[in-house]
This record gives sequence, C-alpha cells and structure tokens, in this order.
Amino acid sequence: MQNELFEKTPIPKAYMKMALPVVMGMVVTLVYNLVDTYFIAKTGNTNLIAGVSICAPLFTLLLAIGDIFGIGGSSVISRILGAHDKDGARKKSTFCIYTAIITGILFTVIMLALKRPMLTLLGATSATYEYADQYYSWLILGSTFVIFSLVPSNLLRAEGKAMESMIGSVIGTIINIILDPIFIFVLGLGAAGAAMATIIGYIITCTFFVIIIKTRSDVLSIDIKDLKMDAQTFGSVLAIGLPSSITNLMQTIGITLTNRYLQPYGDESIAIMGIILKIVNIAVLIIVGLAFGGQPLIGYCYGAGLKERLRKIMGFGMAVTGGAGLVCLAALTIFSHPIIGKFLSDEAMIATGSKMLLFQLLGMPLMGICLIVICTFQATGKAAGAFILSSCRQGLVFLPAIIVLSSVLGLNGVIAAQFTADIVTTVVAFGLFKVFLWREVMR
Repeated sequence: MQNELFEKTPIPKAYMKMALPVVMGMVVTLVYNLVDTYFIAKTGNTNLIAGVSICAPLFTLLLAIGDIFGIGGSSVISRILGAHDKDGARKKSTFCIYTAIITGILFTVIMLALKRPMLTLLGATSATYEYADQYYSWLILGSTFVIFSLVPSNLLRAEGKAMESMIGSVIGTIINIILDPIFIFVLGLGAAGAAMATIIGYIITCTFFVIIIKTRSDVLSIDIKDLKMDAQTFGSVLAIGLPSSITNLMQTIGITLTNRYLQPYGDESIAIMGIILKIVNIAVLIIVGLAFGGQPLIGYCYGAGLKERLRKIMGFGMAVTGGAGLVCLAALTIFSHPIIGKFLSDEAMIATGSKMLLFQLLGMPLMGICLIVICTFQATGKAAGAFILSSCRQGLVFLPAIIVLSSVLGLNGVIAAQFTADIVTTVVAFGLFKVFLWREVMR
C-alpha cells in the first residue's frame, strides 16, 4: 500500500497526503507559540518577555540536535525502503532512537553545568537574567524529551505515517496550551511556568510516539535487540543528520546575532523582535511543513531510481512552497498592525514591529524554494550540498550581512539583514544544485 503511494499515486495527491499532516502539525505548534507569547506578553513585564526571547536560540538548538537523528535517519530509511530492505530500516530506526536519548542526557548535564556562561552568551542582562535563568533551567531539565520527540516524528513520515506523526505533535501542543495560563498566572510561576508547560507537552508527545511504534509501525523499532552501534550506521545517519541540523543551529546563531546587534537599541527592541519572530513562524512553519513533507517521497524515488517522478516532485514542491511564501507575505503584511497589537499596546513599538515583520517576511518565497533544494540534498544523501546550503541563510551569509548593514544603516540594517541573506542564499542554492545533483537528476 505504501509502495503505491510512493511510486504510482499522482504527484500532487501523494505530495499533499504526506505534506498536509506535517503542515497541520506545524500550524498547531504555531498556535502554541503565539498563545505562549500572548500569555507571556500579558504579564506586562518587558524584562520577562525579553528573558524568554533570549532563550529562544536554546530551544532551536534542541531541535537541531533532534534533527541529527530524526532527519538524518529519515533520509537513510527512505532510501532503504525504496530498495525494499525493511529489516535494514528497522535497525537504523533503533539506532536513531537510542542515540538521541543518550545525546539528550549528556546535553542536559553539560548545559546545566554551563548555565551562567551560556545565558551571558545568549545576551542576558542584569534586568533579564532572572527570567532567562528560570526558563533555561526547566527547558534544559526536559531537553531529552524535546530531542527524542524529533526522531519518531520524522521516522514515521519516512514510513508513510505522516498522520500519526502529526497527531503526536498535536497532542503535546494542546496539553502545552492548556497548561500555559495555569502555570504562568494561576500558579504564578512566570517564565518557569512557561518552560514547565512546554516540557510536559513534550513528555506526552514522546509517550504517544512510543505507543505508536510498539503497536502500529511495520518498520520502526524500540527493541534493544535491534540496536546495532556500528560505524556504517553511525556514518550514514550523521552524514545527513549533521548538515540537516545546521538549519536549526544556524537559526539559533541567527537569532542570537540579531539579539546581540539589537542590544544597543535597548531591551525593548529585543522584546519586539522576539514577538515578531513568533509571528513570522506562521509563514516559516507552513513552508517548512510543505517542504519537509515531500522529503520522504524524494528519498524513496531516488533510492528506487525513479528520476522522472523525482524531478516532478521537486518542481511541484518549489511551486507549492514558493506560492505559500507569497500568500503569507501578503496576508501577514496587510494585517500586521492588528496582529502585533494583540501583543503590544504602545503605538511606537507596534510601528517598529510592523517594519521588522515586513523585512522578515520578504524572503519567505525564496526560503521555500531553498528548502526544497535542501530537502533534495538530504533525501539523496548529498551531505556536502546540504551542509553548505543549510549554513548560508542564517549563518555564512547572514553574519556578514548583519555586520555590514548594521554598521551602515543602524537599526534598519539589523532589520534588513535577513532579507538580504535570503536573496544571496537563493543564488547559492541553484549553484549548488548544478554542482551536486544536475547530472544525476536532470539527465
């Protein structure tokens, strides 16, 4: 049945069947992010808002680590399933699951020991340190659950179970939304309460995924007897997992750089940008869902040698993600003032936020196209291409952009840096595709 979906179902139908559950899961996550920001903003404490915003790169770092084993394993398993080797896929899945758990435990110990220097590096000031400390401590204590959740979420999609992947994410997010106001306001836990609600949501998600793997999966396994820690498995997963995690890692670096370059303009600017980035996630999560939803199809077709179908999937993916970026750009720009007004009441801050939002959104169509290229590199095992391109948007290209533009244009330069980086990254994406995949895919 799954072979029918991957090999013969019309591309628009197959693509959207895989992608829409991912998008729906992303949208629910988006709703949580906005609700979480809304409740935190309703405290009326700018320092608390800034303190939580400062920890945003840390959460993105956890997602990056999870993606090493989630997306890396998904890429490998998709290609193995394309070659009809179900036993090999089972062993790879077990490796990904257990190495993610071990990594999460080690990360927790190290980051708790380095809490003070890490908070300083992230940009905490004397005014925001207390709140950043509260959020950081609870998030790190639960970081193993965040990291682990990314693994079955991605591996289930590689098996064709996109709906189960979505349901797991939705369940945890709903629990999170319910607990947020209780912990923040009723119990008066503030920033710590927001982090606690997040971790409990992830614990529920992880529990659901374990049950699904045990009862519904034909490919994945958590049976320790299937675990094989060999160099070949380690290398094949990390070859794609590490480059794929760079996307989230670079986002961590990008947010940290933005916060650092906003510091001269006051904690208010950091707080506003923190809210704007949550709103931008409306576009980002939809586009990411549409892009990565099609990745298992690309990997399967590549492994099965279905080049013509692979090309058509890529073209459809670029049209869908680029179009979604344009729609989000238009809709969120038109309604920017009332949307930001839900989080802020000061007119000057809303005006600044509207400008920040516009420049963050301008590059969304380009980001969608680049993500399809990244997904193709990951799904086909082109680690070098995936690594280089994933490093560009909020790293290799973004860093010089924000340095130069901030020195020339001040605050406006900081705001415009991301759109500039998006333009350059798109040019790089097509150049890399020509180098790494043109002969294999287009001929």
